[in-house]
Amino acid sequence: MEGHPERILVLGAGIGGVSTVAALRRMGYQGELWLVDEGDQPYDRPPLSKDYLAGRRGRAEIALQAADWFDAQDVRLFRGVRAIGLRPEAGQVQLADGQVLTADRIVLATGGRARRLPIPGGDGEHVHVLRTAEDADRLRTDLGPGRRLLVIGAGLIGAEVASTALDLGCVVTVIDPLPVPLVAALGPELATWLHDEHTRRGIEVITGTVTSLAQDTAGTGVTAGTGGTGGTAGTPGAGTVLAALSGEAQPRPFDVVVLGVGMVADTELAQSAGLLVDGGVLVDERQVTSHPRVLAVGDVARTRADGIPQRATEHWEAAQRGADRAAATLLGSAAPTQGAPWFWTDRHHLHVECVGHMDEAETRVVRGSFGEGPAAVFGLAGGRLVAVAAVDDAMAIKAGRRLIDRKTLVDPSVLADPHTELRGLLRA
Repeated sequence: MEGHPERILVLGAGIGGVSTVAALRRMGYQGELWLVDEGDQPYDRPPLSKDYLAGRRGRAEIALQAADWFDAQDVRLFRGVRAIGLRPEAGQVQLADGQVLTADRIVLATGGRARRLPIPGGDGEHVHVLRTAEDADRLRTDLGPGRRLLVIGAGLIGAEVASTALDLGCVVTVIDPLPVPLVAALGPELATWLHDEHTRRGIEVITGTVTSLAQDTAGTGVTAGTGGTGGTAGTPGAGTVLAALSGEAQPRPFDVVVLGVGMVADTELAQSAGLLVDGGVLVDERQVTSHPRVLAVGDVARTRADGIPQRATEHWEAAQRGADRAAATLLGSAAPTQGAPWFWTDRHHLHVECVGHMDEAETRVVRGSFGEGPAAVFGLAGGRLVAVAAVDDAMAIKAGRRLIDRKTLVDPSVLADPHTELRGLLRA
């Protein structure tokens, strides 16, 4: 990309969009920088299912940047407006309020929307999703002591919502089609222990699927019909959730339902502009879409390598890294070196982190005992570390990430010994 663009327009002010403008200024870009935000102030999403949902942090406390940061960085922020049209050849974006913005380069950071289930009643009054602060505000008003909550999906968001709701006094049931979610990411040892923690904390866990949701005209709340394999008895008088015989028993009443079944990339703008889309806006290794004037970062982007779309990585740091690559591309710089991917989750007052790709491991080594202080699982392939997943063990993650990036040969027995100082392996 020859020469620095005089004006860059970023659409979307989540972690991907804000990180893009921050990276551009950090790398020395001095041109005009515009950022379109559908809300009033860009905010961080991870707290939405935890401290923000619980009411422990307010909107200002989850802001991605201080209110005066955008002025200090000479970033023009278009607040409370959505982009509804994109013309790549002309470098133009139409906003919902009628404005037409023109820029030399455009970065799509439009993120995604919460996935809904295609089942009867999936969009009912007390059926919630959690993607935005407004979603969290609505959900919070529906939670409280004694409220019966059904969480559909036991992945990251579903598990975090279940944990937060339990702390708020709700009676929580979690249902998921997988007997143990997150095995590919964390390994079966940690994933199983972590999923079982729901039961140990008093949450009812069911393996199955939900086939329908309907408003209870008797006023007892939302009812859910389910089907699957396995299950547990409900509260006396509350009916039953069936695991295998869907439709053969009365549905069970819940006051609140939360759908934690993933995200759909917001590709409508890209599709209307003729950009290539396949489960996300397709980009190359430098975040460039099928039109050279347009880049994409964050949850909306999906990398294509050798013509093949790669698996999407919908995590906070992945959006930051994509933003750094996009900024380097826009400025004609070499892409920054980036190591093993990392993500985290918090539930039941436990901090869980993972670095690398556990599904690439040929063998796994457990260090410590889950539930008895810091513990970790190390994944190895060809004698080298490829992943680490840990509970309350930041040192294992930090040292493990460097060992992964260096492709260091590691003795499994050394990793398994809780007395081994992992930082020492970096000096070996």
